[in-house]
Amino acid sequence: MKSAIIQLPGLNRDRDMIAALTKISGHAPHLVWQTETALPDVDLVVIPGGFSYGDYLRCGAIGARMPVMRAVAEKAAQGVMVMGVCNGFQILLEAGLLPGALMRNASLKFVCREVKLRVENANTAFTRFYQPGQIIRCPVAHHDGNYFADEAVLKRIEGEGQVLFRYAEGTNPNGSMNDIAGIVSESGNVLGLMPHPENLIETAHGGDDGRALFESVLGKAA
Repeated sequence: MKSAIIQLPGLNRDRDMIAALTKISGHAPHLVWQTETALPDVDLVVIPGGFSYGDYLRCGAIGARMPVMRAVAEKAAQGVMVMGVCNGFQILLEAGLLPGALMRNASLKFVCREVKLRVENANTAFTRFYQPGQIIRCPVAHHDGNYFADEAVLKRIEGEGQVLFRYAEGTNPNGSMNDIAGIVSESGNVLGLMPHPENLIETAHGGDDGRALFESVLGKAA
């Protein structure tokens, strides 16, 4: 499976994502700079974490308006798998590819620690190698991860199984509504999540709970 990673100024978690995709897929991803207006023929597009454009205006607001994001939107509309992690999630929301918004953490502090996630929907291309209700460990590192949506949007995404990951066992690090940690688009091919599964894919990381997400979307059994 071929993949591509979007690169913007300040996205400093791209090397972690490159390592994860290379290790699990066996192929190095294409690297696509922000000024590109077309993407290569790939099966998965990833927007990694970091602090694009220094998080000026709003987190992800400037990155979402770069030329490459029009190409990402076109790929998403064609059914190509798209994943945004942390700042990548913020960019997907700002670009209108996912519903809702991410606000400042309820504590008003940057949070960097491990949390627990519950897999809410294991019947998706991103989660098919997890078990429904499975509790996994995953690190977070963000200042603006407090997911918010109005009542109608919240009711819709909850009712249609678009919440894939939820903070579990009292580990919500940001005050996110309904403990939401990751959501998928109505079409099922665009995922946004705040935690960093790429940082927990092998025993050298202290565990491999994030590995099944990549194996799910890359089509590789454990």
